Amino acid sequence: MTDLLDQTIATLHGKSTTLGALTGGRPALVVNVASRCGLTPQYAQLEALQEEYGPRGFTVVGVPCNQFGGQEPGTAEEIDAFCSATYGVTFPMTEKVEVNGPGAHPVYRRLTAVADPSGQAGDVQWNFEKFLVAGSGQVIARFRPGTEPDSPEVRTAIEAALAQGG
Repeated sequence: MTDLLDQTIATLHGKSTTLGALTGGRPALVVNVASRCGLTPQYAQLEALQEEYGPRGFTVVGVPCNQFGGQEPGTAEEIDAFCSATYGVTFPMTEKVEVNGPGAHPVYRRLTAVADPSGQAGDVQWNFEKFLVAGSGQVIARFRPGTEPDSPEVRTAIEAALAQGG
């Protein structure tokens, strides 16, 4: 799965990059996000994780997706404005992509091959599903949408990834 970091993806502003360039080779929490979802307040917790752990070599990567109930209908500019104005988001955001099905972005085809704590791999269930990726590109944990970003299990996994040097 180390090729995960080599996968091309555009930034929210349309600049072609790779997942590795977005993460800087650091541990990262990759999250499919949406602006009009009941879970949208998780943006605040994601930003808090970025602020707390960023200086220690960690980043959050937001990946807008409109596949779940049409809850991310906006343009890149609208998404950027919403995230900045409403939640003060400073972490990198990618272009809007599909995370499931035949049109799933290659990053998500690799991420969804990893099982959650109950042993289930496969499709993303809803907005705000979280994947913890080591600096090496190995997916080390998967958290379903209902798991809050600041939950003890997410924090413990981030701390372990940082302790291992990425």
